[in-house]
Amino acid sequence: MNNTAEPFIQIRNLHKSYGDLKVLRGINLDIPLGEMVSVIGPSGSGKSTLLRVLMTLERPERGGVRVGGEALYDVNAEGGTVLPPPDRFRALRNRIGMVFQHFNLFPHMSVLRNVTEAPVHVLGVPREKAKAEGLRYLDEVGLADKADAYPAQLSGGQKQRVAIARALAMHPEIMLFDEITSALDPELVGGILDLLARLGKKREMTMLIVTHHMRFAEQSSDRVLFFDDGVILEDGKPGDIFTQPEHERTRNFLRSVLEI
Repeated sequence: MNNTAEPFIQIRNLHKSYGDLKVLRGINLDIPLGEMVSVIGPSGSGKSTLLRVLMTLERPERGGVRVGGEALYDVNAEGGTVLPPPDRFRALRNRIGMVFQHFNLFPHMSVLRNVTEAPVHVLGVPREKAKAEGLRYLDEVGLADKADAYPAQLSGGQKQRVAIARALAMHPEIMLFDEITSALDPELVGGILDLLARLGKKREMTMLIVTHHMRFAEQSSDRVLFFDDGVILEDGKPGDIFTQPEHERTRNFLRSVLEI
């Protein structure tokens, strides 16, 4: 982990609702550059919504987010959320990558084209350079031999590795992973978790990982956040969260999931 004096991600008083349902209720969070953060908690507690807000797939009603000192969401005089000018907004979005539960690969494109299309069309990378980089990222996730295959020819774990390579090909400074093992057969989960752990050690990327794998969160993270009912109830080092949590709610949650 490579900490800087200035938090790389700064979240202040972030609120998000769906109708009358309040999903994020005043989130405040600082994350240094290069930190690997696991986000745990019960279903419906706001974990995935936080990632979707950071990826700009959802817009908060109140609060602000800064990435590398620049406002992804700014705050007006009433505390409401304001977007930056479109060109700055797009540039900031391109600094963030996200991998979802369900791969979202293009079925009519080869593995290599799935990885290279966005760099070519969004970043303007020359196709030959994008191809060379794409092959390197596929090698990094252990799929160099599948470059010419199509998604239908891959296992679920292989599809998820392609999705990770595709996100890496955009050169993100922040990577968001939303329960990316939940759609996989149990025997494939360990390989993906090992890959995430290696990426966290190898790259100076800030990583937020929503996961229900407690041992992974405990052993591979720099930090763990426990979400409950739209707030961060606990925030600390894995050893502290898993051995001496401050709140009874956290203790009950960990007891129930670790027993399972």
